[in-house]
Amino acid sequence: MADVTSTLEPVSTTTPQPTSATGAPSSGTRVLPPLQIGPITVGTPVVLAPMAGVTNRAFRTLCREAGRSTGFDPGLYVAEMVTSRALVERNTEALRIVTFGEDETPRSAQVYGVDPATVGAAVKIIAGEDRADHVDLNFGCPVPKVTRKGGGSALPWKKQLFTDIVRAAVDAAEPYGVPVTVKMRKGIDDDHLTYLDAGRTAESLGVAAVALHARTAAEHYSGTADWSAIARLKEAVTTVPVLGNGDIWAAEDALRMVRETGADGVVVGRGCQGRPWLFADLAAAFNGSDQRVRPGLREVAETIYRHGELMIDYYDGDESKGMRDLRKHMAWYLKGYAVGGETRRALAMVSSLEELRAHLDALDLTIGYPGADAEGPRGRAGSPKKPHLPYGWLDSRELDAEFEAKLREAELSVSGG
Repeated sequence: MADVTSTLEPVSTTTPQPTSATGAPSSGTRVLPPLQIGPITVGTPVVLAPMAGVTNRAFRTLCREAGRSTGFDPGLYVAEMVTSRALVERNTEALRIVTFGEDETPRSAQVYGVDPATVGAAVKIIAGEDRADHVDLNFGCPVPKVTRKGGGSALPWKKQLFTDIVRAAVDAAEPYGVPVTVKMRKGIDDDHLTYLDAGRTAESLGVAAVALHARTAAEHYSGTADWSAIARLKEAVTTVPVLGNGDIWAAEDALRMVRETGADGVVVGRGCQGRPWLFADLAAAFNGSDQRVRPGLREVAETIYRHGELMIDYYDGDESKGMRDLRKHMAWYLKGYAVGGETRRALAMVSSLEELRAHLDALDLTIGYPGADAEGPRGRAGSPKKPHLPYGWLDSRELDAEFEAKLREAELSVSGG
């Protein structure tokens, strides 16, 4: 990895710009061919994973701008997950989630649901009303309040239910030419793995790609992702792309994943939190360039301020709401930089753009890139957890009427995976 500090000044509409070891862009052989998701060609085979409360339009804009700054195709950027029930009920926030910026192309939405009819209806709204160009289905959520009712990463255990949901989504999207993909985990735990069956089933039903977060629900986000499972899925699913997810903290991790697994592309989640410029590194790396972004604190501060402006725009001019949503990002942005605890606390409580500007201007903006301290895992990994499941859930892979009724309670506004 080139250890270079970017010296280019950021401008108000972009994130920090990449430099190379020689101070100028360089390129070589592409690592992978473009990613084909149905009719959509993604030049750089990199996907931003949907993350609740993170990948709204504001953050996607920063990530996309970073990817484009390299001059290469920036990849695919998926919106926060929307629950099928909320979308069918035309909940205001659900509709906001599937509202994209004018420059967002292709537009990508993720749907979560446990009832085939409701999922199908939600996908028809997205596709039929031209709200997105691509729909992903979430079967990766490990959150206890979802899995305890059989949703999320617990759902593929019930083979027929999984089949019915995927079929409903594909059938609803097909008349509109909108491809459907599936994101999942390895399974519930090491004794109840589902990903190979689920991958083959999804492939047979006409999905355009499958993505695997190489952990079980029990592992949550702890430990190390099992990339060998991605390789096994790639061997099992042969006619559509297989994407790998888990522990991609740097461009070099992504290159190593595809080299070790044969994956057709990567899905990046927590690694980009507070680092939208990671997508510049990824776009460069997959296109054979040694460009890497190493922002000093001045560049980070300008990115934070732009994020704030975009947040306010996302919330239709509501400055207070935009600033509240921005607060969670502060610790991620400032990871590794020599910023005092008092300043960190103040930024985590910011309530207006004026206040944000004042706090950012008070930083020592001459501080350069801190190196490894600013890299690596982001957020809390947690520890393995015994999955919370409905009583008797693991007794059979078939779904009885009682469980089917309980499943409808699992459509909550949460995501992950």
